Amino acid sequence: MQEIRESFSEGELVAYWIKINYERNIYLIDIDSITAFFCQENKRITFWLPNSSQEITLNKQNCEHDYQSVLFYLKKKIETGEQTNNEWWVKIIYERQEWLIDLSCITTFVGEPNGRITFWLPDSKKDIIINPNRDKEAYQKVSEFIKKVTGCSLSMNN
Repeated sequence: MQEIRESFSEGELVAYWIKINYERNIYLIDIDSITAFFCQENKRITFWLPNSSQEITLNKQNCEHDYQSVLFYLKKKIETGEQTNNEWWVKIIYERQEWLIDLSCITTFVGEPNGRITFWLPDSKKDIIINPNRDKEAYQKVSEFIKKVTGCSLSMNN
């Protein structure tokens, strides 16, 4: 079983590298550079390769080892709070699915007159629209991040 490998430069952690076999190709991916993961109920994890919009979807049945390696990494990052480099990982439920997103990689947030917040995932063309009435917890997490990082809010009053 291959594990995620850590690389170091002068005693400092630089990257987590993972080797996966996907669609007959071997990928070596700096998994720390992935900015969002989409976790589906049917034991599938989707993410987008950095600097491209190529989607990778791992499932427990066809890629069990790779699936388990990524799942281990996510649990380490999200559940134990092992975040580095000013990351701001959040777990939100969007469209009845679990998303794990590093908000520090989001470069644009849009506040709509009806209160919704929209942002786009880096390395994909996927937009996330957070409705304050339907997704209160996610809305709160994103609003807190925006306020903390920018000093502003998306409210028309502020």
